[in-house]
Amino acid sequence: MKTIVLAARKGGAGKTTLAASLAVAAEAGDAGPVVLLDLDPQGSLTSWWNAREAETPALANSTIAGLPAKLEALAEAGAALAVIDTPPAITDQIRSVVQLADLVIIPTRPSPHDLRAVGSTVELVQDAGKPFLFALTQAKPNARLTVQAVAALSEHGVVAPAIIHDRDDYASSMIDGRTVTEADPRGRSSGEIAALCAFVLERLHDKQKARKAFSKASGKTGR
Repeated sequence: MKTIVLAARKGGAGKTTLAASLAVAAEAGDAGPVVLLDLDPQGSLTSWWNAREAETPALANSTIAGLPAKLEALAEAGAALAVIDTPPAITDQIRSVVQLADLVIIPTRPSPHDLRAVGSTVELVQDAGKPFLFALTQAKPNARLTVQAVAALSEHGVVAPAIIHDRDDYASSMIDGRTVTEADPRGRSSGEIAALCAFVLERLHDKQKARKAFSKASGKTGR
């Protein structure tokens, strides 16, 4: 089983929305069974899942202290991918979660405040010796600041080529327990999530499932 941890010191970057969206896209792309774990005390991911009609991806309960045992149990039960949402903080507990990751995703908005705050998260991940990538979120179309943010982040690590833009459908689709790939499979936002999911799975060294995830989540079919 592979484990993805979403971590960011600064709140408001869409970490929970990204966790849910990637999990749904990965499940739809035959990269599952996928299990979500909500370690954020706010419980936003859990609230979203409780409003959801679909049974997948699954949601597992865990404390930070009990996470190693929980991940081991999920792997033994046949889960293929765990996606973990964390609180916006840098603590010893968050460090222990990052230690369990196969890949850490750092969602970052293209704003000066977010770019300044990202350093502590990068330092935490690097200290743990874990691979990571930046996912640029809530970007404005054709904004110079987005290009500048990509350039700045690229000096510190890999930036996902799929940029998540600032659109209302990301939030509105979450109201009833869905994501953009389910609410509007052929929309631009759905394409962004599909491309990001494919890139993430490729970084997890699973190129075959990455291609399937992109094709299915974007509504394309092979011949």
